[in-house]
Amino acid sequence: MNLNAQIKSDIKDAMRNKDTAKRDTLRNIQAVVKQIEVDERREVTDADMEAILMKYAKQREDAITQFKKAGRNDLVEKEEAELIVVKSYLPEPMSDEELESTLKEIIASTGATSMKDMGKVMGLAKSTIGSRADGGRINLCVKSLLQ
Repeated sequence: MNLNAQIKSDIKDAMRNKDTAKRDTLRNIQAVVKQIEVDERREVTDADMEAILMKYAKQREDAITQFKKAGRNDLVEKEEAELIVVKSYLPEPMSDEELESTLKEIIASTGATSMKDMGKVMGLAKSTIGSRADGGRINLCVKSLLQ
């Protein structure tokens, strides 16, 4: 079962179980998927779903930061609940050691030697690693390895 079908099925389960937080979160994700399908007139792949989920998770993390600054603990709890639901659909994140070894292989394969080659490394790293690490973590690790 692909990720999109899994989310549709889980929406139904959340409705049966009266889990409003999960239901609403998954419906929001499904709305983004539907928008892409209508606008681009194509089926959403699992890679697209991972990208959508990563973006949604990043938005929730940013919202949590903003709500904490504003002292809105009620909204922080809501966003954290949504983040937990979204992360349950994402692949397990890479450990720092695993990320570093993967990036060392990418740097060796591209022949990168300095910060000037960072663009080549980042492009290949994002396509290779995918949603197992966010761009900020990849960027920091590449910088430390190239210096």
